[in-house]
Parts: sequence; C-alpha cells; structure tokens
Amino acid sequence: MDYKGLFEGQNGRKIKVFSLFLFLAFVSWFLSNLSEPYETRTDVTLEYKSVPDSLLLGNDAVQIMETKIRASGFRLLYFKLFKKSIVLDVSEVSYQSPNFYLTKSLVLKQMERQFSQQVSVLDLDRERLKVDLYQVERKKLAVRPQLNLQLEPNFLLEGQLKISPDSVIVKGPYAEIASLKELLTTEATLTEVSSDFELEAALIFPKGLSNSIFSHSRVEIEGKVVKFSEKVFEVPIRGMNFPEGYTVKLIPEKVGVVCKASLERLREISEGDFAITVDYQQLGGANNNTLLLQITKQPEGVYGIRLQERTANFVMERK
Repeated sequence: MDYKGLFEGQNGRKIKVFSLFLFLAFVSWFLSNLSEPYETRTDVTLEYKSVPDSLLLGNDAVQIMETKIRASGFRLLYFKLFKKSIVLDVSEVSYQSPNFYLTKSLVLKQMERQFSQQVSVLDLDRERLKVDLYQVERKKLAVRPQLNLQLEPNFLLEGQLKISPDSVIVKGPYAEIASLKELLTTEATLTEVSSDFELEAALIFPKGLSNSIFSHSRVEIEGKVVKFSEKVFEVPIRGMNFPEGYTVKLIPEKVGVVCKASLERLREISEGDFAITVDYQQLGGANNNTLLLQITKQPEGVYGIRLQERTANFVMERK
C-alpha cells in the first residue's frame, strides 16, 4: 500500500481547505470594512446649466473640483472607479467685479441633491466657486450666399434666392462682434441648371471669435428656375407737353417693345400693359425734333424690357 501518496494527498486537501478558509475570511473582513463609513476627498466633474440670457459661459470654466465627502467604502470605491458628475445651476450667480461667483452654500446644497442619501457632502476645496461668465452683446447678421449659378440657355432665376434662415444671431463680447456686418456661406457652384434647386451650405465664421456663439452654422439655399421667352409688342408712342395749337406727328408712331418673361406670363400680357412716351420739355427750348423714348408703364412679373428704337422724331403744324 502506498502510504506516502496517501499522506501527501491528505495534506494537499488540508492546504486547499485552509487556503479557502483564509480567502473567505479576507472577503468577509473586506466586505465588513467596505460597509463602514469613511471620510475622504474625491474629485467631481462640473457641468453648468441655466446660464442667464445676458451672460455666456467662457472656455475657462472650472471642470473639476475636489470635494470632501462621507460615505461607505462601497460608495467610495465606486467614486474611485467612476468620476461623479455634478450639474450646477448658475441662474443664482452673484457678481463681484470683475467676476461671477456661486457661494459655497449654494454649491453644497446643489451637490447634496444630486448625491445619493448614503453620501454626505462635507466640504469644498474653496470658499466660493468662480464661474467663467461674461456679459454678452446680441447682434443680428445677414447671410450672404456665395453661389455661382450657371443656367441653361433660355432659363433664368425667378426672383431672389431664398435663404433659410436669412439671418443669424451672434452672442459674444462687444469687442469680438462689434465689427461684424454679415456672414458669408462657403462657395458653391451649380452648372447646367434648368430646374428648381435646393442645397445646404455652411457659414464661414471669422477667426478670433473664441468666446462668441452663433444661432446657426448652416443654411438652406433655394432657387426657382423658369424657362423664358421673348415677345415683341407694338406699342403706340404718346406725346406729352407739346405746345397747344399744334398738331403733332410722331415718327415712328409705334415702337417695338421686346419683353422677356415666362411663357405663361407672356400669354397674359398685351400692348395695353405698356406706355411709351416722349416729352417735349426734354428739348428745353433747343431747336431739335428728336426726343428720347421713355417707358412710363410696364407689366409686373417680367424679367426684362427693351425698346427696339431709342428715339422718335416729331413734326408740328399749326392747326
């Protein structure tokens, strides 16, 4: 019989049982201690909300603050593994020139509301919290698109481009935004355009505005494109301010008016929508019988009007 092997096997089992006993004893001691309350200092991450409209949060706001707390070992272990984040309401900030502050009591009160009931906030690493806020100005800036639009032949842009939004609100220190007048979009090119279009464009923000914020960073640009045609209307020329007692003959009596518009609009227009005149007072007493033609009435919704003749002559005879 192998007594040596049997002896070693029994000792091996005893060692394993003893090791397990020690491990369980340690775990029991460890858990017992973790359940006890302790005081320690830990870092909390700060976030800010409810900034008054007249103020703006700067880039140097305090992000981490050391806090003295009392909590169980379990809680403290959790805080070591995961940083606690606290959101501070700065609507009750106080101003002591030239800085803004939250009092210690206000910060402690807000922290206590956000920690669990098993955690007591005892102290902060400062008597008051300086909040990086500054007075801001508001300004409305027009948006100007940089669009290179290349239309197909016989097509044109109807009306103005539609920019949405057509203006942007900027908030920032007066020194940063005082010189701003407008904002440009990034450049865009559309070629061979023959239909309505829509595109998105980013705004270009000037450099050196680290403490300013803008209500929008991009805009929508829309345009309506229509096909146009031209039509010539023969319109009578009317004389004005000729001397009384004379008959006046204008040469020519009619003039061709070239009107550019959409096909639909051209169908609605007639010669009566135009008025072409010559004014005898243009001469100012000069011995001349040539007068410039003037367009004194024209229809709406057209893209261009051109006279085929620039002048008219006249002959006057006594009645």
